[in-house]
Amino acid sequence: MRWNKGNIGLAMAAVAATAAVAVPSAMAQRDPAYEQARASGEVGEQPDGYLGFVTTPNAQVRALVTDINIKRKAAYTKGAPQGSTVEQFAFATGCNLIAKTRPGEKYKAPDGRWLTRDSAPPVRDTRCP
Repeated sequence: MRWNKGNIGLAMAAVAATAAVAVPSAMAQRDPAYEQARASGEVGEQPDGYLGFVTTPNAQVRALVTDINIKRKAAYTKGAPQGSTVEQFAFATGCNLIAKTRPGEKYKAPDGRWLTRDSAPPVRDTRCP
């Protein structure tokens, strides 16, 4: 599907309307291994709504991120409102997850670079609200 302002707007509105959907996010994932991987800059949030590897992961980090991303995909699939795709819902959630990163955490900018969050707002896709 081609994304345009109309269907992105629909997806963003749908995310706001379905905020109660439990997407495995920062709150649910703050176990020690996840915290360590995030704090050390091994993993970061991506615009597509999934965690990504900033550096080559060890087996434990790879398994942790794979598990989190499987849970996110299930939540996006279950929570995508009628009229939006799973990908649109995941993207809109990714916008929010990047916005919620803390200073020092990594996130992927729209141009594909991994950036470290500072005190300024993160660089997000222009389609994000």
